[in-house]
Amino acid sequence: MSQLKSLFHCNINVTSLDVSLPFYEMIGFKVIIDFREGMSSSPLARALGLSHAVLRGVHLSTDGDLDKTRIDLVEFQEPATEGKPYPHLHHTGINRVSIRVDNLEELYENLKSQGVKFLSEPITLPGTKDFTFVCFPDPDGTILQFVEGDLS
Repeated sequence: MSQLKSLFHCNINVTSLDVSLPFYEMIGFKVIIDFREGMSSSPLARALGLSHAVLRGVHLSTDGDLDKTRIDLVEFQEPATEGKPYPHLHHTGINRVSIRVDNLEELYENLKSQGVKFLSEPITLPGTKDFTFVCFPDPDGTILQFVEGDLS
């Protein structure tokens, strides 16, 4: 019998919460937990495998439901967030965050008109009836994916 229940959140480290949060709100997320004022503790640092950690962030949800899987946007202040996301989508590890949406084509056109740079136009996956998806980077280059339809 599995002790696993569900996914809790996907953590995305950002270089600037002040830049990234408005982007995630523009694509439709809502803040449900706010720790922009920052947090720091020895137990937190230890749990993250760090000697010390000062960070600020938010938990985001698609509709404010605390029981749904969340995105945890985090800006590390000490040590500062560093590095770049994976250089391509065929890199080992988590390569994109996939978000189920309604009206993908309308959302795509709306966000495209607001300057979001997509990797392509929405594509229906070959061999499916209606599974359509499109990928795009967030302000730091982390790839997000909108999906609509069914894979079965």
